[in-house]
Amino acid sequence: MTTLLTGWGRTAPTRATVARPRTAEEAADLVAKAGRRGVVARGLGRAYGDAAQNAGGLVLDCTALNSTGLQPSWHVDSTGLVTASAGISLHDLMTALVPRGWFVPVTPGTRYVTVGGAVAADVHGKNHHVDSSFGAHLRSLRLLTADGSVRTLGPGDDLFWATVGGMGLTGVVVEATFQCVPIETAWMRVDVERTRDLDQTLETMAATDDGHRYTVAWIDLLARGGRMGRGVLTRGDHAAPGDLPARARGNPLAFAPRPLLSAPPWAPGGLLNRATVRAFNAAWYGKAPAAPRRIVQGLAPFFHPLDGVAGWNRMYGPRGFVQYQFVVPLGAEDTLRRVVERLSGAGVVSFLTVLKRFGAGTPGMLSFPMPGWTLALDIPAGQSGLAAMLTEFDGWVAAAGGRLYLAKDSRMSAATLAATYPRLGEWREIRRRADPDGVFVSDLARRLRLC
Repeated sequence: MTTLLTGWGRTAPTRATVARPRTAEEAADLVAKAGRRGVVARGLGRAYGDAAQNAGGLVLDCTALNSTGLQPSWHVDSTGLVTASAGISLHDLMTALVPRGWFVPVTPGTRYVTVGGAVAADVHGKNHHVDSSFGAHLRSLRLLTADGSVRTLGPGDDLFWATVGGMGLTGVVVEATFQCVPIETAWMRVDVERTRDLDQTLETMAATDDGHRYTVAWIDLLARGGRMGRGVLTRGDHAAPGDLPARARGNPLAFAPRPLLSAPPWAPGGLLNRATVRAFNAAWYGKAPAAPRRIVQGLAPFFHPLDGVAGWNRMYGPRGFVQYQFVVPLGAEDTLRRVVERLSGAGVVSFLTVLKRFGAGTPGMLSFPMPGWTLALDIPAGQSGLAAMLTEFDGWVAAAGGRLYLAKDSRMSAATLAATYPRLGEWREIRRRADPDGVFVSDLARRLRLC
């Protein structure tokens, strides 16, 4: 079936033939018949840009992919080692695992990504400063390669690390085995406080992050002057039964989250504008306590607040939005400050601006995280001067030794990629050996001349 596809940001749609294999054998047959425009795997479409699009070619919807041909499956042993089909979502996996006392080792800001997508993007979460990214917890994966074979790979294989963070360009992940985290409840013990400016935000995070497994800061980009970079800092750990309110103690591992609201099928352009976002920012900052306050919060609102609104990306209107996420090394705080100053001074509207501190990364050649500071922005497309401003930021990030996140990118240049991913040449050579004819390709790969 020929379908118009976009990323979660709803920009740059392209048309491709979409097929939905149920087994590795069906996927291998489709790969063999892909044609000159090649093939790429797609999960739940939560990459923000064009990573899971293939204009004029074949896209494999892998949400039903399973070794047995049945529904995407999983298995957990007594130590929390999970083997899961690539097509299963983190949402379904958490719904099954949490009541059994296990939590995924890493989750991004949405549960609606597949296991295969989590591997391909080497996703990170609020615990990167402690636990690194998803690839650090992988024990093995099964990969369908261009020759039709399914290879079992482990951390000792260079193709394993080319696949982790490799954006689906080394093959189709069929299955993954990874270690989960033991939990006693489906709740979080959370410390919340607000910060007066960017300097205090950075200082407080650097001083307190290591005392908590999960940390994140929301930043008010529209605040200026002495309030520039003010934020709300949230730090959490898995709660013990004694932390819970009385109503939750009878079934502390109950977990059945679902969206509470749904965005309308359409929203007018400009709904998220300077006035509406300024009002939201003032309210969100104002409700946060000036001094640290401890609360108990469910897993879903702590990790995935936006999942509470189905189709929230539609709120940006028909033109969609750009997510811009970069990381700069520790010691390059001046670059981060410079970006925030420029955005604040220009009054750029970003409904969601999130700051995190990264720890050690994985050996994935195209994996995004590195020790340092990462800032993610959701910016409505079409703001005046936005394209030129982000290109300028690209240069600043590159000069500081940082990089942009491929799973969020929709507009970076090939030159920026080459300047910011020092192991790109190594990745290309490993990929060439695994896929000499360039069967696996995507719109992102063509735009960035990855392949």
